[in-house]
Amino acid sequence: MKIHSSRFEQTTALTDVFLGILSAYLAVQFIPLTGFKWDVWAWAFGLLAFSSLLGAAAHGFEMSQKINTRLWMPLNLSLGLVLGLFVVAALFDLSGEAVARSVLPFMIVAGFIFFLVTVFVPGTFMTFIAYEAAAMLFSLGVYGFLTFKGTLPGAGWMLAGVFVTIIAAVVQAVGRAGKSMLWNFDNNGMFHWIQMLGLALLAVGLKAAL
Repeated sequence: MKIHSSRFEQTTALTDVFLGILSAYLAVQFIPLTGFKWDVWAWAFGLLAFSSLLGAAAHGFEMSQKINTRLWMPLNLSLGLVLGLFVVAALFDLSGEAVARSVLPFMIVAGFIFFLVTVFVPGTFMTFIAYEAAAMLFSLGVYGFLTFKGTLPGAGWMLAGVFVTIIAAVVQAVGRAGKSMLWNFDNNGMFHWIQMLGLALLAVGLKAAL
């Protein structure tokens, strides 16, 4: 299997690797912690690491369209579950463990529904953008409220992390694959860099809540 000939795809794959490494590092930080909240975050970061490394393979190597499509299936499922877990984590901070646990099965089902949409209606990238926007805007409202109330340590950092994640999603949505936004970075490569900043801010907020 050869490395992709496109400089943009090569750069996107490399930034996906960086994002995957950062996500895996954060997952490892929270795995030893006990409690439902930390389990949710560990799974969210772990699944994000998995999807990022799959993304690196999908972008970084020349392959048939059939293989590439199959590679995106577990990737999309992982991303759908990550967004669902993000909502569950925000609900935990807002309303407590009981509410978060009750919502968890529904968000897992929502992640699988998103995955099925990508399977039966291929090429619907905007479906992911809409799903991500709904999850992130909800989380933005939650952490904005908690920052205003001042009841959750690190809420301001969480709010900043969610806001940066939304900016990353906007850059990915409005940019074009294979069109330079900065050197060899297209919309996907820029999304990964901005998302890494968002993850770093979320990590600071989570550390403050320990």
